[in-house]
Amino acid sequence: MNDITEWFLGIPSVIVALSGGVDSALVAYAAHNCPDTKAMAVTADYMTLAADELQSAKDVAEQIGIKHQIIRYSELNDEKFTRNGQDRCYHCRTQMGRRLQVLSRRLGYDVIVDGTNADDISDYRPGMRATAEYDIRSPLLELGMKKPQIRAQALRVGLDVYDRPSNSCLASRIPWGRRITAQMLARIEVAEKYVRGIAPTGPVRVRDMGGTARIEVSKDYIRQIHKSMGSLNKSLRLLGFNNIMVQEYVMGGANTNDIHG
Repeated sequence: MNDITEWFLGIPSVIVALSGGVDSALVAYAAHNCPDTKAMAVTADYMTLAADELQSAKDVAEQIGIKHQIIRYSELNDEKFTRNGQDRCYHCRTQMGRRLQVLSRRLGYDVIVDGTNADDISDYRPGMRATAEYDIRSPLLELGMKKPQIRAQALRVGLDVYDRPSNSCLASRIPWGRRITAQMLARIEVAEKYVRGIAPTGPVRVRDMGGTARIEVSKDYIRQIHKSMGSLNKSLRLLGFNNIMVQEYVMGGANTNDIHG
């Protein structure tokens, strides 16, 4: 744990962009426990963040004991975001980066950091360009830390989210080129809650392919999803889906199907 904690030595104050996942949780823990550093966690509630992700961020901050602030705004007010081009994540991170920068200057914090790790650079991540433009640093990436090491350290220090599945915003379930609406985001979130009831651990994604819901879970739950197809189909039809597809979730694999997340 020394490497990540020591990364903050010499930094008087820092804002940690806390998402609720294990990566930013470990960064927040290290910043809070560095004796030289005043740390505050900030979570952006921007309409495309699932409610359980927001709750996880609150729980993480409470467990760590770090000061926590939530900033609320709607990404759906940005036409560049809602048109859902392949640069969608760039516009998402631009909105967040701008607000974090304004907040840090107003409150007098010196540095902004996030939970980007060394595995992220192997995937398509246009949002990383925006974080660089707003001078947001990534300690895990700079230290070359990958997910297994991050999870191991989070477990070692007792963070409850050490095994929390990686997630992304709800907008990532919508194919590039289809306009994002609040109604689409809402039905995706509800659909994933239904699926989570069958696949309680591991990744869960419900891709909104128009009339088709493409369910992606770990291979351990594929059979169980098929066994529950009758009740699941009924529930998802009430949300407006006419068909269901089921496949194994593969990190980054959605990019080959014009989706990211």
